[in-house]
Amino acid sequence: MKMINFRSLMRFFKYILISLLILSPHLCTMTYGQAVPGKDENIPYLITFGKYGVTSWGDDDFYQVWFFSIPRDFNQQFYIRILDPDCGGELDEIQGDFNTRTSFSVYGGKGVDPDQNPDARGLGSLADFKKYGLKGTLLQTRTFGNDARFDNKYVSFGPFNPTAGDPSKKWPVYMFMIAIEGVSGDDGNLYKFFLSREQESDVPVEGANAFTYEYTFRMWNDDKSESNIYPYVDTGVVWVKQKNFDWDNDGSIRVISRYKQGLPATRSGENDWAESRVPIEPEEIGGSLDFKFIRNKESWFKNNNVVMTIENQYGEALKFFSSPIGGVPYYKGKIGSKVVPNPKK
Repeated sequence: MKMINFRSLMRFFKYILISLLILSPHLCTMTYGQAVPGKDENIPYLITFGKYGVTSWGDDDFYQVWFFSIPRDFNQQFYIRILDPDCGGELDEIQGDFNTRTSFSVYGGKGVDPDQNPDARGLGSLADFKKYGLKGTLLQTRTFGNDARFDNKYVSFGPFNPTAGDPSKKWPVYMFMIAIEGVSGDDGNLYKFFLSREQESDVPVEGANAFTYEYTFRMWNDDKSESNIYPYVDTGVVWVKQKNFDWDNDGSIRVISRYKQGLPATRSGENDWAESRVPIEPEEIGGSLDFKFIRNKESWFKNNNVVMTIENQYGEALKFFSSPIGGVPYYKGKIGSKVVPNPKK
């Protein structure tokens, strides 16, 4: 009988322990990535205006697209719960009278995975998105107007079977998409999602997450809170270009990571876009950046709605995960950094 080498055994257990410690942020992220916006983002609501809205109110195209990833080993039904899907009442942003109708449409099947169908990301015009991006199977759709029955209440879409999604070729998940469009009116519809195993309560789907490529959101109406969004940096990224719309010069936007203490990002004014480049260190690959939105505490802008996109050096859009992959990044210390010239402003 072969004798056990206890020294080798101890090295093996040490390796397992270190591996678990390294993976633990990812495991935590995958467990709690159910609320959209996520808890760590400190964003109160998503917002979509009606098609006749004015872009200076903080929505550049009056629609947005989100994706939900469901683990392939999850074999139960699930629901996409929407808080306050109607446009009217205490949460939403009125312009004159509430006259806006908003559609929410859930898609599955082939063509939904944005890694295989880039047009599904919703970064172009609404017309192009409808023509090229909607390649999946429509599973459920519903349009809401001003209806007090849904004011500040959840409406559940589903149940959906995980296998009704588009199997990703990159990750062991099924992909689902929800497209939100302001089909009429000019008011701002504020809402949020929760991915749940139950129809009437928030029960997380373990291992699931949600992401978007163009984030349109509302800031809190106070001068103390700071909001965060977390783009994931994939393999091969050397620098990224951040673009933000209608920030109204309302304070500052700073980039934080394990190696960035608070790099300033160019900020937009009223009804315009601003952009700047952010260098990426090799150690930041495979994790998330933190784009922190900090209000001007002396004179903050009420009902500030903001749009943001980020792309890499190849012009490929980055995903904003509702719960950051790898956990919330915290600055660890200084290292040598690259110098990347800013594009024209």
